[in-house]
Amino acid sequence: MKNKQLRPPSLFLSLLTVAILMAMLLAVILIFRDDALNGAIQVVLLTATAIAALIAILYCRVGWGAIENRIKQNFSGIAPSILILLLIGSLAGSWMVSGIVPSLIYYGLKMMSSGFFLVACCVLCCGVSLITGSSWTTIATVGVALIGIGEIQGFKTGWIAGAIISGAYFGDKISPLSDTTVLAASVTETPLMTHVKYMLFTTVPSVTIALIVFTIAGYTRTVPDVSQIADFSNALQSNFTITPWLLLVPVATGIMIAKKMPPVAVLFISSLLAGCCALIFQPHLLQEISGLTHGGNVAKIKGVLLSFFGSTHIKTGHAALNELVSTRGMAGMLNTVWLIICAMCFGGVMTAGGMIGRITALFLRFMKGRVSVVTAAVASGFTLNVCLADQYVAILLNGEMFKDVYKQRGFESRLLSRSTEDSVTVTSVLIPWSSCGMTQATVLGVPTLVYLPYCIFNIISPFMSIIVAAIGYKIVKRETARCET
Repeated sequence: MKNKQLRPPSLFLSLLTVAILMAMLLAVILIFRDDALNGAIQVVLLTATAIAALIAILYCRVGWGAIENRIKQNFSGIAPSILILLLIGSLAGSWMVSGIVPSLIYYGLKMMSSGFFLVACCVLCCGVSLITGSSWTTIATVGVALIGIGEIQGFKTGWIAGAIISGAYFGDKISPLSDTTVLAASVTETPLMTHVKYMLFTTVPSVTIALIVFTIAGYTRTVPDVSQIADFSNALQSNFTITPWLLLVPVATGIMIAKKMPPVAVLFISSLLAGCCALIFQPHLLQEISGLTHGGNVAKIKGVLLSFFGSTHIKTGHAALNELVSTRGMAGMLNTVWLIICAMCFGGVMTAGGMIGRITALFLRFMKGRVSVVTAAVASGFTLNVCLADQYVAILLNGEMFKDVYKQRGFESRLLSRSTEDSVTVTSVLIPWSSCGMTQATVLGVPTLVYLPYCIFNIISPFMSIIVAAIGYKIVKRETARCET
């Protein structure tokens, strides 16, 4: 009887709810700019949730119990991802303080001696973002240093920023330590490593093309500014114990991933290994982090624990290096966790009220085969990015909108998670009014529209997703009936 009383939402009301969310998001991003993720966006999401709940209850006649149950279902699906995000924060902090990331950057800078500056920039940022899982950290640290080096050599800032951003977002997209990677896998109910491996089929061709373009573009410049590179390298070496022994931890992490160990176990073990390395190789930094002038082993242990869960700040005497070695640990992930929880509330209410289904029905008439299915998800992801101005919310909504549609069409969830990352994660930095676009333009000192044409990897990725879909490589379509059982 209750089902007969339900009233399906109109397309106008469904789109109105999203439009209200978009307007509020745009407003808080303009007001708070880089700080919007520190609470403003979360409040907006909860406000939009309240509006959607009113529509669902008053117009669609959905009971509050049904709304709560849907939100609970969403929460149960993201619980493992929240744990993974917290462990990623622990890993990022411990890898930095232990000297693992500084050692990788130190040896990576040696690539600059090859003369191919632009391609070396891209490769170095690929490596740093891959091991940190953060494009923002990569750009704000190594990227800032590379901008100065490239300008001295006479390269246009657009080309330098394009190479840096292409490399940084390669890691942000493909690294199992990236919050956007975890988010896309989580919202589409795809195992994390399954998602990462499946993205290789579109990511590797895209970054290969980008590297070829950067190699050709930088061919005329063959003499890097050794003094700038040496300055950054010396700053790393004077503040950290740089040794190849530290590289054994990333190697061990790679082996654990190759052995298909659970991501939670890999992250936890890698953090512990990094903590041990910090005790052995960076005791002076642990002493500084602890804030204790004495205490011996107690100070070291406190420093290690702080690198796992808290903010750490080390004074190195080098501005770029100070920014690089500042970490946030598990606590730094709490804003993202908060955002996910609020977005899951919004998605749960929209789904329970039938509004998500009403919006996705618009795409159904165009979704006949694999190419149209992928194209719809890619186009939707990019559109949400443009309208919402925030990659996290765009990933969550795109996954929520198409999750059931892909199941009904018989396509695997990993295809949706890949299409979402190809269209949302990498294009967010290309939108001038988005949180990513504004941040990176400010950090690098290069306007978004100036570096946009040179972000080869970011531009190619959405099209590569559609091209691979057209080829049909590794895309398996199940029978609908089988998929629904």
